[in-house]
Amino acid sequence: MTVLPDGPLADALRAVRDGDLHRRRGRVRDLIGLIVEATGLEAPLGEVCMIDAGRTRPPVPAEVVGFREGRTLLMPLGELSGVRPGTNVRATGSALRVGVGEGLLGRVLDALGRPLDRAAPTGPLSAVAIEREPPGALERRRISERVRLGVRALDALVPCGRGQRLGIFAGSGVGKSSLLGMIARATSADVNVICLVGERGREVREFVERDLGSALERSVVVVATSDQPALLRIRAALTATAIAEWFRDRGCDVLLMMDSVTRFAMAQREIGLAVGEPPATRGYTPSVFALLPKLLERSGTSASGTITGLYTVLVEGDDMNEPIADQVRSILDGHVVLSRELAHAGHYPAIDVLASVSRLEHELLDAAVLAAGRTLRALLAALRDKEDLIAIGAYRSGSDPRVDAALALRDEIEDFLRQPLEHASTLEEADTRLLSLARAAEELQASAPQPAETSASDRAPEPRDLTGASAIPPLELAPWQP
Repeated sequence: MTVLPDGPLADALRAVRDGDLHRRRGRVRDLIGLIVEATGLEAPLGEVCMIDAGRTRPPVPAEVVGFREGRTLLMPLGELSGVRPGTNVRATGSALRVGVGEGLLGRVLDALGRPLDRAAPTGPLSAVAIEREPPGALERRRISERVRLGVRALDALVPCGRGQRLGIFAGSGVGKSSLLGMIARATSADVNVICLVGERGREVREFVERDLGSALERSVVVVATSDQPALLRIRAALTATAIAEWFRDRGCDVLLMMDSVTRFAMAQREIGLAVGEPPATRGYTPSVFALLPKLLERSGTSASGTITGLYTVLVEGDDMNEPIADQVRSILDGHVVLSRELAHAGHYPAIDVLASVSRLEHELLDAAVLAAGRTLRALLAALRDKEDLIAIGAYRSGSDPRVDAALALRDEIEDFLRQPLEHASTLEEADTRLLSLARAAEELQASAPQPAETSASDRAPEPRDLTGASAIPPLELAPWQP
């Protein structure tokens, strides 16, 4: 490949070399559901085309998503009002690109990277493709440093490293958006890139003004509401990832938060079914399970910077083993489970510590904090195991020293795991309080009275050995005489 020098002449030569000198057009033949079928159009998969919508309407962008019996299948990126049979379709010669740069900080964008406030960017932007290969396996640096999330239960018990990817699994209405806003305000990352896929239009402004607040100054928010076409909801996730990659390539530590991967998968299911893919598990098409790793693997470490990924998964019916949750959990480096029972009890954040795990905790925590976390988990597990007996008053103190220690420290444990929205903890605070709880638990268990040895008269009689000789003498019978 010839490398052209910089300068006006080089720009002109590059434009001629990369230009599409053959004008390719087609015509709309059918419009069925979400798919526009065009004939006579020469365009590869993923190319953006423009569909004429009449003299009074601007052209509608659409993307090539498949082919069927010699016809090109396109999915619109906007409203199709005004499109009719025979309408011209023009290929643009390029895939979808988005403008990136520091001028996007503090802005709220749509799925195509356009500011929703209609104001001009505050700095120059560079156009990049929204689809890109992830870093090579051997190009990724090892993860050895924690990133501060500002939530004690996460920083101490489910730690997240710079470049790690965590899934947040929860049903609807248990505080996912509030938790993401809390993390965005308190994180130690340089830049936040937040993607809202399929959100209600009412909640976007609430999230930006209430949950995100002052953190918007160092954040970029990409939004595709639930009423927009399925292709735009997919493109929102890819656009947010491309923006995060641009900041990572410039040496920044980026925190990418996506809410939610489930709606991204649902959008791809709509497209797959529309182009004729056979449905698989729970109606999800095979392309969904092929697209998920391509999206999730793009975050992580590289030679220049990091992208720490937090991906929420909206589990259907609180089923943590439904297909999307199971697939995402197998790809990511850990998962955080939000419990509906804790949320209903007013426990915020509603993190189920026993069901949450970080696969890199051994790389991120020192031995003392790791041991303290295991001690706290053991207390919570013992308390959960005996909660029915405790609730009915059938548990007798002294029968289990670990349960006794958990009951004695129940208020302190609850205070450690709960955290107000406006409070952001530090890594040092989380570690110190966890170590203090573990020491108190160990002291309580060590000082617990041991059960006294019973005397010989109080002991139960030993069971008789039934395998030996019987105590009844055998019956001797004379031989029978006729």
